[in-house]
Amino acid sequence: MRIHGKKKRYIKIHFAVDVKTEEILAMEITMDDVHDSEALPALIEKASRRRIIDEAIMDGVYDSSKVYRLLKRMGIKPIIKPRRNARLDGSPPERLRAVRLIRTHRNKEWSKLMNYGRRWMTETAFSTFKHLYGEYCMAKSIQNIESEFIANRGDSQTIKN
Repeated sequence: MRIHGKKKRYIKIHFAVDVKTEEILAMEITMDDVHDSEALPALIEKASRRRIIDEAIMDGVYDSSKVYRLLKRMGIKPIIKPRRNARLDGSPPERLRAVRLIRTHRNKEWSKLMNYGRRWMTETAFSTFKHLYGEYCMAKSIQNIESEFIANRGDSQTIKN
């Protein structure tokens, strides 16, 4: 969208959620030109300070060899839904297994097998955050935006209603 000749920018908020306790463990804020997978290392690092992470459940935007290698280095089991057009060549073994498994079992069966439905806890966190604090902020710089959202989040970091 363009306003007065300039492209309107927006921010993206990334959450790491403990699906067992329903807590937001970490939040990372980026501009719209930063790919989600680029925010992942900082997000996992922040979440790791609060919990031991043994598996990460993510959607297809994180389906890349780079993400699989990062998670392997950190000792985290990846549960990432392969993209529809996922290829089998040149990928880490964990990704190859995921692609073969989803091709063999189809989406619904794969989701049950991997217990992928737990990922929706993160979607609930986004929805709750937007409901409580809105979709807009007053700050202009990325540092001030982050401060504003952290201040809004306050001490209450659970997403339970």
